[in-house]
Amino acid sequence: MNGIIEAGTTLTPSRAHPRHVTSDADCDAFVRDVYDRYGPLLVRYATRLLDGDRHKAEDILQETAVRAWKHGWFLGTRGDHVRPWLYTVTRNLVIDHHRARRNRPLELMPVEDLDASWDCTESTITTHAVLKALRELNEQQRTVIRLMYYLECSVAQAAEHLGVPPGTVKSRAFYAVRALRKALEKQGVLAG
Repeated sequence: MNGIIEAGTTLTPSRAHPRHVTSDADCDAFVRDVYDRYGPLLVRYATRLLDGDRHKAEDILQETAVRAWKHGWFLGTRGDHVRPWLYTVTRNLVIDHHRARRNRPLELMPVEDLDASWDCTESTITTHAVLKALRELNEQQRTVIRLMYYLECSVAQAAEHLGVPPGTVKSRAFYAVRALRKALEKQGVLAG
């Protein structure tokens, strides 16, 4: 036919595993089938795209399944063409995740909410002493320490977040660390 369709010819899509999805029960069965057949593959693919974050990859799989469920009436008739659609949706969701993380403004976190859940007693005591010392600093000092040392922001990122020049961030960080050291010395954690 060379790409030309003759008049009166009907086209029928090739269906390797046709499934006519007409009700919610059919959609549920379709999504279970997607999980069984493609779930492990999609999680592995998303994990690789997310630099090893398996938990986020599982979240991406769930969102992919929700979208497959929403489009079940269409996808159920596509047979082997479901797999490329699922991989495309997964890739797009990962891209959206990366964009959201890059564009999301940094949130300031109260000192009390810092995660101090290490296994050994010594690190727990040290963490307690640091948190106590942080409470003695002013808000500006705590903020710059959170940004630069806890959230590991660069000077440029911290400057952008705070709306001040990079030199000001460096100065604030210097004085904040010095004040933190003095507070720890006062507690007897550091030798003066």
